[in-house]
Amino acid sequence: MDSTELVRSLQEAVPGATLESAASLDLHATIYATRADLPAIARALRDGAGLRFDFLAELTAVDFSPREPRFELVYILVSTELVQRIRVKVRLPGSDAHVATVSAIWPAANWLEREVWDLFGIVFDGHPDPRRLLMPEDWEGFPLRKDYPVQITMVPRTAEPLQVTEQQFRASVEQDRLARK
Repeated sequence: MDSTELVRSLQEAVPGATLESAASLDLHATIYATRADLPAIARALRDGAGLRFDFLAELTAVDFSPREPRFELVYILVSTELVQRIRVKVRLPGSDAHVATVSAIWPAANWLEREVWDLFGIVFDGHPDPRRLLMPEDWEGFPLRKDYPVQITMVPRTAEPLQVTEQQFRASVEQDRLARK
């Protein structure tokens, strides 16, 4: 199934949805959907006759700053029935980077959406567990955004190696062995 066939099938399943096919360098069909249509499109992709994309393999984002729309979400879906992969992309403006969660449709989206939020700051409306996943809870900013400061000022730390003789080392190992008995 190429991207034009996929768009045609989805427009039948979700009348009024705004979709466009996109060129792809590989053999995977690629389409663009609007964020308003994403939940309906996702449900049609999973449940639609002849589609059955039952597995969300990957979810990531791209920051095209300073271009608007700044972000592009990329959902990579797999149909185990058709043995096929597709890409669904959603463009998001930098000033309003949010989209509805698809974790109720594909449970694997739960952690993938948390990862995208943690690294890009894109909010998934209705997400069941919107906590940081990769960065500490008190971390400020989103490291994969192009405007994130790359240089972090830290005082360099050095350590001196412990200088012991071979006899001191053996004695220390023996003492530790005896203490563990």
